[in-house]
Amino acid sequence: MTAMQYFWRHPLAEQVREEGRAQAKGEMILRILEWRSIPVPDDVRERVEACTDLDKLEEWAQRAVHAADAAELFVDE
Repeated sequence: MTAMQYFWRHPLAEQVREEGRAQAKGEMILRILEWRSIPVPDDVRERVEACTDLDKLEEWAQRAVHAADAAELFVDE
């Protein structure tokens, strides 16, 4: 039991969790755009899927709710 508890505190396990959170958040951004019937070009999809910065993804998610175009996710960049 101790070895299993140690694994979840290991930096590799944290990295895997962070990557999973980033992937899920990226998928949600793309879903929001699709639900809103906003076309998502391949370059936008690739940029969202490649991003691992959770703060940046959160910012993009908020923009996705109000955007009229998928490129508006990246307005200030």
